[in-house]
Order: sequence, then structure tokens, then C-alpha cells
Amino acid sequence: MRITKEKRQENHDRIVAIAAEMFRERGFDGVSVADLMETAGMTHGGFYNHFASKEALIAEASAKGFIETSERYAGYGVGDVIDAYISRQHRDARGQGCPAAALSGEAARLPEDTRAVFGEGIAGLFVALEDSLAGRADARAQAISLLAQAVGAVILSRACPDASPLADEILDTCRANCHAAVESQAQ
Repeated sequence: MRITKEKRQENHDRIVAIAAEMFRERGFDGVSVADLMETAGMTHGGFYNHFASKEALIAEASAKGFIETSERYAGYGVGDVIDAYISRQHRDARGQGCPAAALSGEAARLPEDTRAVFGEGIAGLFVALEDSLAGRADARAQAISLLAQAVGAVILSRACPDASPLADEILDTCRANCHAAVESQAQ
């Protein structure tokens, strides 16, 4: 039975959306094609009607995750981005969070073309932060520093047990430090 182009695209988009969430939740190696397709309500064999390989899906799902992250913070001021990103809510919502915080360690071991997708996503986050710091002489450097600290804070906080005081202390300290850095540069 053949499906329409629209249905095929809808299925493709569904697989990518589910993969984007599952990869952020479990990591690239923690999601098998069989598990993914079962979650999507499709057959394992149907995967290859949409993607040449799992690597191709990883690239597309990662790009989707970065787009979602950029859209989530669009229109926020830098202070609001800091508060939302370096938060317990972001830390605990692994599947909906930023791919940089969820998957950068794994992405570093992926093939160059897949890492290029990650690089583009990270560069897009820098540009968004830089835009919110417009007018400052060091906006690019500050955007890079803020994102690096924010991603690191979420990664380290996630590495601790969720209920541990250290997990929250990492977030609180880094969030305050990022605010202080932004305020000191504004003066």
C-alpha cells in the first residue's frame, strides 16, 4: 500500500521529532532504531524509507533540537535566557532541553559531517545571545562565555543526583555569575 507524499512527510517529521526528544533524554547510543520506530508506531524496516542511516537521523534530529532551543528563547532578553537556561526546569526536562547540554559530549565522537550540524546549532545559539547583547564591544566573546558556562552548569548539575544540594548549588552559582558578568559589562 502506497502512502501520499504528505503522509510520508508527516511520518518523517514524526520520526525526527521523537528522535530529537529521545536522543536528548537517553543519548545517541541509548536509542535503538527499533525502539525509536516502535515509539513512533512504525516498523523497524520503515526507518530506511526515511533515512540512509542512524547518523543521518542524528544529524536531522540534532538540527531540530537546536531550532527548538533557539525558538524557545527568541525574544528573551539575555537575563531571561540565563534564568531559563540555567534552571532546575531545564535540567530536569532532558528530552525537551538544549542539545548542547544534553549531547555535546557524545557529539564530539561523531563523524565530521554530523559534528558540523552541532557546530551550526551552537553557532546559532551564539548569534542569538550576541543579538541580545547588541551594542557591547565584546558581545561575541561574552555570548560564547555565557553559553559555555550555561551548558557546563546544566551538564554538571545533571551529573549529580537530582535532589542533591550540589546539583542546585551549581545552577544557582553559575546563574548568579552569568548575571554578574552581564551587569559588569553593561556599566
